[in-house]
Amino acid sequence: MSKIHKVAVLVGSLRKASINRKLALALAELAPPSLQLQLVEIGDLPLYDEDIDVSPAPEAYSRFREQVRGADALLFVTPEYNRSIPAPMKNAIDVGSRPYGQSVFSGKPGAVLSASPGAIGGFGANHHLRQCLVFLDVYVLQQPEAYLGGAGKFFDDSGKLDAGIEGFLQKFIDAYAAWVERHLGR
Repeated sequence: MSKIHKVAVLVGSLRKASINRKLALALAELAPPSLQLQLVEIGDLPLYDEDIDVSPAPEAYSRFREQVRGADALLFVTPEYNRSIPAPMKNAIDVGSRPYGQSVFSGKPGAVLSASPGAIGGFGANHHLRQCLVFLDVYVLQQPEAYLGGAGKFFDDSGKLDAGIEGFLQKFIDAYAAWVERHLGR
């Protein structure tokens, strides 16, 4: 049996009923046995402030850093706000990448999925997030790219995932599992 890789999943929307949270949970259901996806909450992180990031760091910073540090891989699922990533996602990136030289993201394989009710599926957020991750030394999955437009129609009233998007999500999570294995299976 192959090793099970722990994946920290960061969701850019804080809403309980967010489309992106639902997609993250759907990906956890579709993931092959080699991946164990765990949502890491980012909503309680105070805005990053170097003045409060002293020993001891705020409890929320420490908890977040330990959860991400303990993961083998990263998965970012985010909407787009104003052609970029939502503030909570950027804040989580800032908290996890500090103190300088102690990033909890460095060297981990990752992937980005963006979803929006709009037509371009969070393209701007996806690319801005990828830009941050490259700087943070995250090995980001290149293909398949995942910009999911029309995301408001992915779930029915009972919360069941639409079969039309399920096939793409399966392809995405399978490609991601292979990517993680490629980088961690050495």
